[in-house]
Amino acid sequence: MDAYLLDWLNLLLRWAHVVVAIAWIGSSFYFVFLDNSLTAPTDPALQAKGVDGELWAVHGGGFYNPQKYFVAPGRIPENLHWFYWESYSTWLTGFGLFTVLYLFQAATFLIDKNVHAWSPAAAIAAALGFLVVFWIAYDMVCRMSGQREGGDRIVGVLVSAVVVFASWLACQLFAGRAAFLLVGAMLATAMSANVAHWIIPGQRKVIAQMKAGEPVDPVHGQRAKQRSVHNTYFTLPVLAAMLSNHYGFLYGARHNWLVLVMVMAAGALIRHSFVARHKALVQARRVPWEYAVVGTLMLVGVGAWLAPAAPSAAAVAPVRFADVQAVVAQRCAMCHNEQVVSKNVQLHTPALIERHAQAIYQQAVVQKTMPLNNATQITEAERAVLKRWFEAGAPP
Repeated sequence: MDAYLLDWLNLLLRWAHVVVAIAWIGSSFYFVFLDNSLTAPTDPALQAKGVDGELWAVHGGGFYNPQKYFVAPGRIPENLHWFYWESYSTWLTGFGLFTVLYLFQAATFLIDKNVHAWSPAAAIAAALGFLVVFWIAYDMVCRMSGQREGGDRIVGVLVSAVVVFASWLACQLFAGRAAFLLVGAMLATAMSANVAHWIIPGQRKVIAQMKAGEPVDPVHGQRAKQRSVHNTYFTLPVLAAMLSNHYGFLYGARHNWLVLVMVMAAGALIRHSFVARHKALVQARRVPWEYAVVGTLMLVGVGAWLAPAAPSAAAVAPVRFADVQAVVAQRCAMCHNEQVVSKNVQLHTPALIERHAQAIYQQAVVQKTMPLNNATQITEAERAVLKRWFEAGAPP
């Protein structure tokens, strides 16, 4: 019953996390598009109101005309909509999911003793430390370099270096699946912290200055814009890291940290191409698709790098069911038997192995997510046995 309730909690948290993440990413993408698509108003009435940029759009059978005041409007609107609960809800549900799946089950999901043998308590503390330390390092880089000439480039280079180091370190300390997810959570934490510590507080200071009748300091808007831009570049790398934990051929690769870095870099390049596209269309310049092309080629390169080698003559020879049963008994049945029914799967009899042939192939061969963290030390040769058996029709 405990496992059943845990599965329900997992489902509900994952569902909520995806829903609020869609809301956050959607609004973030929209406002980045809006900022980069604004044009100076030609209407004297808008200019007199202090509007610095506007956009005409059509959607859902109607026309829209968003307008932006780069510092602040002349007065505070009565109905002012804020965008922050999307961010906070995404982080809270994500952290809840990470807690349920990884922190509460650290010995199973967080630790791979073949990577680094340590206690669950130490692994949990280190995982939480990744979230905190990366935010501190990232925030310090932004504070120290963000306002200098060429500061955006400096910040980009330094933050990229920190992310690469963190990816390498995570893959030296944690199970590959957990390491990939942890790097994604690390970036997502910084994104939500940007909202909580810079974007929203800056907006509140602007409103407080307006209420006090004081001149509005434009630095608050500039800082918020900087962190908002960083968030949009983090988005695709975060999604790639989060989704990768479903694909064992990624986090189980020999140099998995490099795989993670390349996939995240490809996402950032593709995202940059779309951000630059918005500006190019407004300014009637060429759309720089080469960034997306480079990002796509990086993904193709990773795919080619990780592609399995062509099977040898021995690897295509027929497999006896007795060989399959021996692999399952040694590597799988300890968690899938009459006494321990993990994920409602039992594999302790020939009939049960035949019944779950598709699941065995999917989990142990295609995704390589089983055994968890390869706790039973299944070899590539044994996975190949399961592969040949299934692809031959899973004969008894």
